[in-house]
Amino acid sequence: MIDLRSDTVTRPSAAMRDAMHAAPLGDDVWGDDPSVAHFEDALAERTGKAAALLFPSGTQSNLAALLAHCQRGDEYIAGQQAHTYKYEGGGAAVLGGIQPQPVEHAEDGSLPLERIRAAIKPDDFHFARTRLLALENTIGGRVIDADYMHQATALAREHGLATHLDGARLFNAAVATDTSLASLCAPFDTVSLCFSKGLGAPMGSALVGPQALIDAARRWRKMLGGGMRQSGIIAAACHYALDHQVADLAADHRRAERLAAGLRSLPTIEVLSQATNMLFLRVPEPHIAPLRAWLAEREILIEVLYDTRLVVHRDLDDAAIDAILAAFEEYLAQ
Repeated sequence: MIDLRSDTVTRPSAAMRDAMHAAPLGDDVWGDDPSVAHFEDALAERTGKAAALLFPSGTQSNLAALLAHCQRGDEYIAGQQAHTYKYEGGGAAVLGGIQPQPVEHAEDGSLPLERIRAAIKPDDFHFARTRLLALENTIGGRVIDADYMHQATALAREHGLATHLDGARLFNAAVATDTSLASLCAPFDTVSLCFSKGLGAPMGSALVGPQALIDAARRWRKMLGGGMRQSGIIAAACHYALDHQVADLAADHRRAERLAAGLRSLPTIEVLSQATNMLFLRVPEPHIAPLRAWLAEREILIEVLYDTRLVVHRDLDDAAIDAILAAFEEYLAQ
């Protein structure tokens, strides 16, 4: 099966499974798991932050960060298409009483500085208290410009706001721009990093930041049900990915670019954009159901909508890209 729905479908490599099997374990809620401690220390050093904390998922990592930064009646500013706002079930509002203030994105995925400034509320009891700016990198596969990130976070600090980055695919941004992870994390107070997407771990995200905020997030993690026991098995997978599989993302980017170029040469299918490991297509409505069925018959899994996202990942090789292009060509030829 060639699965293009997301890079979350990736599976651990044999070497990663070996690392998981060999990991020394303890009870992490008691602070006794050496594999977790070793991974968290290594990630904190790699990101240039004081501390790191392992979570089962990126959604929980982001939520714990929002809860650590904000109190009930506070608000955070985020993009209309940001994962923290649109795709995490409204957790901050439901569980934390934190109001999101969505802002429309610019074409490049950033939030225009003037729109951020206009969204910040004055200190008046009529309004929710604006406390946090939450950005995302990459977003829709697009890398957000580093100079912009510095400008946006400087604007936030000017108004007394904390800053959080949803860096679920920040490793893609680091590889695409040949920039260190620490440099991309530096402008932000906290950063959430995911290891179960392009890096291929079976689960696991981590939050990095100052010790006091990580301590607060640890308390929230327990309340959210994220305190795990022998979680060194997860930490070992994430640590293996951190040490051995980050550079592999460049191959995903290259294959996504080749896939986009091949699809652009075909009639009927419109390639809207391609960046890092993602590309977006527009399929005419009469072709949606037939194309989905045609691809499924050839063991190519894709969610075909009006604007369709294809995600290239480490479980797809060059032969898979060839097979995808051939299947599209055969469908259009009929």
